[in-house]
Parts: sequence; structure tokens; C-alpha cells
Amino acid sequence: MGEFLKNAFNDMKESAKAQHEVDKANFAAAKAEAKAQWEEAKMSPKARQEKMQKEREEQIAAANEHIAAANARIENARR
Repeated sequence: MGEFLKNAFNDMKESAKAQHEVDKANFAAAKAEAKAQWEEAKMSPKARQEKMQKEREEQIAAANEHIAAANARIENARR
């Protein structure tokens, strides 16, 4: 019984260490995201407009790719 408990506590210890590493990584990611949002908020209005226009163009391009893929699937289904 003593060996069982020893192994169980060692497993819990290793699991806690691994979870701590995950938590540290998630915290670092959230911190970086917050900093990126802060920097974006400080952008000039002209730079913000340019950024938003670029994002819209990328979204339109992605939508056009989806349309082309769907049309290809339609053509393949009709054969």
C-alpha cells in the first residue's frame, strides 16, 4: 500500500509540473496578445485604416478561394 501511495503522489507531482508549464505558456501567450492589442490601439487612424483594408482584402481573397473550391466540387459531383 505504501508503494502505491508513493507512486500516486509522484504521478500527481509530475502532472502538476506539466500543468504548470502549460499554464506558463498560456499566460505568456495572453500577455503577448494583450501587448499586441495595446500597440494596435495606439496606431494612427490612417495606419488603422490601412490595416483594416488589408485584412478585408485577405478575407475577400479567402472567400474567393472557398468559392472556387466549392465550384470545383460541384463540377466533380456532376460528372
